[in-house]
Amino acid sequence: MVDDDPLIVAAVDSDIEEKGYGVTTADNGEKAIECLNGSSFDLVITDLIMTPVNGIAVLRKAKEINPDTAVIILTGFGDMTSAIDALRFDADDYLLKPCEPEEMFFRVSRCLEKVELKRKIKVYENILPVCCVCKKIRDDSGREPGTGAWMAIEDYMLHKARVAVTSTYCPGCLKKATEEIDQQIKCPGP
Repeated sequence: MVDDDPLIVAAVDSDIEEKGYGVTTADNGEKAIECLNGSSFDLVITDLIMTPVNGIAVLRKAKEINPDTAVIILTGFGDMTSAIDALRFDADDYLLKPCEPEEMFFRVSRCLEKVELKRKIKVYENILPVCCVCKKIRDDSGREPGTGAWMAIEDYMLHKARVAVTSTYCPGCLKKATEEIDQQIKCPGP
């Protein structure tokens, strides 16, 4: 969260942390860019009007460092020009102050969902060695190809892509599992 108004920083920080997210704060654009250069962030929320480094500069730097970082521009002085500039530089959202906590959380959640989807796409785009029997993935990252450790796809997605995988049945497997359960009910074992 980047804003030169400490009350806004405290309010947004508190609201977002209350929902279980970690928050790093900066009280001006220069400090925000220092943070961006030193760490990786999924989402940046920045005030638009700050001096000497404004929110558009923070947006541009965040996208330069990692194009997948989501950025929300938050401003009390919204106009068509600033909204167009924000969109031109790939802002993910644009909010006017004051903003209700529920609205902020909705926008934050939506941006983080987009970040997670981008991660999933990148994982799927990479061709990974997958065992044709057990379906484990070989993680060769940082190693000689073919020497990596084999891991379950769920572990790979969680630890490498930071994406939680949910399990379910495809229609064919669901039918088979249901038939097996029905058979067990009809013919109980010894």
